[in-house]
Amino acid sequence: MKVIATQIPEVLIFEPEVFGDHRGYFFESFRQDVFEKYVGKIQFVQDNQSKSGFGVLRGLHFQRPPFTQAKLVQCLQGEVLDIAVDIRIGSPTYGKHVPVQLSESNHRQLYIPRGFAHGFAVLSETAVFSYKCDNYYNSIAEGGLAWNDSQVNINWILEYNDIKLSEKDKKQPSLMQITHFDYKNFR
Repeated sequence: MKVIATQIPEVLIFEPEVFGDHRGYFFESFRQDVFEKYVGKIQFVQDNQSKSGFGVLRGLHFQRPPFTQAKLVQCLQGEVLDIAVDIRIGSPTYGKHVPVQLSESNHRQLYIPRGFAHGFAVLSETAVFSYKCDNYYNSIAEGGLAWNDSQVNINWILEYNDIKLSEKDKKQPSLMQITHFDYKNFR
């Protein structure tokens, strides 16, 4: 498995070696030992999956402390633009984001550590998206960041009129309004 650094050191791309022939393909989608070599000790406790149509934008979501979550995300069918945003106040990369295209053809996974907001936009007709979390979902700790915050300045690739948001995601706060994440608590 190849591990690819991004412009934010804690956010990593995991790209498997795919073995294919006339029957199809095979690859290791997760290895604890390889993962821990690059990320450290982690125990995933919950797997989630969603299916969405073209233009659906889910995010940017997070869980407030003490229920923060690290995630390992992948697109099982279709293609998405996946985004991780550093919301750790005082971090050298605070407010910066990592965009990565994940698809059923590149088999890539993106590791998003605690202290980051996460979201994705569907670029294909449909997409099945899967992710592992190292902490259980807690509805009381649910939070979000505005998908179109000008300080973060994400290029979602999609045309504005193609973007489909939930009512909740239309009303998320700006980066400056998110104050629950102190960098020193995430090192």
